[in-house]
Amino acid sequence: MVLEQGPVGDRLGIVTDRLLIALILINLIAVALESVPEYRARYALAFNLIEIFSLIVFTVEYGLRLWVAIEHGPHRHLAAVRARLKYALSPAGLVDLVAVLPFWFAFVLPDDLRLLLVFRIVRFFKIARYSPAMRSLLDVLSRERRALFGCLVITLGSALVAAALMHLAEGRVQPDKLGSIPEALWWAIVTIGTIGYGDVVPITALGKLIATGTIFAGLIIMALPIGIIATAFAEQIHRRDFIVTWGMIARVPLFAELDAAAISDIIELLRAQVAEAGETIVRAGDTAHSMYFIAAGEVEVALKKESLRLGVGQFFGEVAVLRRARRSATATALTRTNLLVLSAQDLHALMQRDPRIAARIKDVVEKRIGREVVSPKGDIVTEEME
Repeated sequence: MVLEQGPVGDRLGIVTDRLLIALILINLIAVALESVPEYRARYALAFNLIEIFSLIVFTVEYGLRLWVAIEHGPHRHLAAVRARLKYALSPAGLVDLVAVLPFWFAFVLPDDLRLLLVFRIVRFFKIARYSPAMRSLLDVLSRERRALFGCLVITLGSALVAAALMHLAEGRVQPDKLGSIPEALWWAIVTIGTIGYGDVVPITALGKLIATGTIFAGLIIMALPIGIIATAFAEQIHRRDFIVTWGMIARVPLFAELDAAAISDIIELLRAQVAEAGETIVRAGDTAHSMYFIAAGEVEVALKKESLRLGVGQFFGEVAVLRRARRSATATALTRTNLLVLSAQDLHALMQRDPRIAARIKDVVEKRIGREVVSPKGDIVTEEME
């Protein structure tokens, strides 16, 4: 499916996603520009056309996503009605609904209720479906919600204590600003938040002492959620990269049937390499001493009779980690490409350390002798299989 769980690298799905992202960005820019009275008056027709076109596209998208919800992996075991209801009530489904429903009402409601159009900014959250970074951040916030709630409780409790102390110290000398704990709470919140607007400041020695302690406590309190989110986000990115790398390794015929421990050992031996657009990664005639996994970007492999394009998740030179033959093709980066490189020396050392890995890899090589070894997802070194 194009919208839901399409094949990895499916060109139609990629184009559809990019067009939807472009439309979302156009909407956000239009919302910002339309808030300027001069632009709103001059380009009213253009803004209306953008809105009508976007409303139609997003409505059709929501309907299609609702219809194909049964194709989504976690929902396939559910009945059709229940799967679609589950999507409709999911965060992504609710964002999709809010992005279109108020605007249909706006066409039939009185003009004074057309303020619902401010919901256009909600369309920004639709980008989360297409952005791995935003999805990772949302996953982090969800996973660390208990710790973050604990930080919120600590913050509010500290603010209440600071407000009570400041009320006792300054309530009589500044009754209009600190005459009650609720009034002093505003000062406590902006002070703990390290904002310090300066609209309320202590004037007594005791008040200044309390403010000093509140400022230092605020630095510590604000660092807690920042540290939790930053650490969890870094772990999430590392985990995602590990899963992606694991998937690339597991797809290689040489390593397909290795156990988890063996694949983990191989992942530890990988090193990163970046190739700029137009840069030659390997050249025909060179000694083959490494295999390459494409983590990002695109590579063109120029064979004698044809050229192959390899993308993210594909690999080349896998047999080169066993035999240092001569390259039979030239591989060139078409775009800035991130590669994961496994050298023959590292793999040989691993094979010597673990006889199971050595036996498995040698068995695969023997079975592949005489078969086609040059393919869009395979090796470019034909000599190594001789």
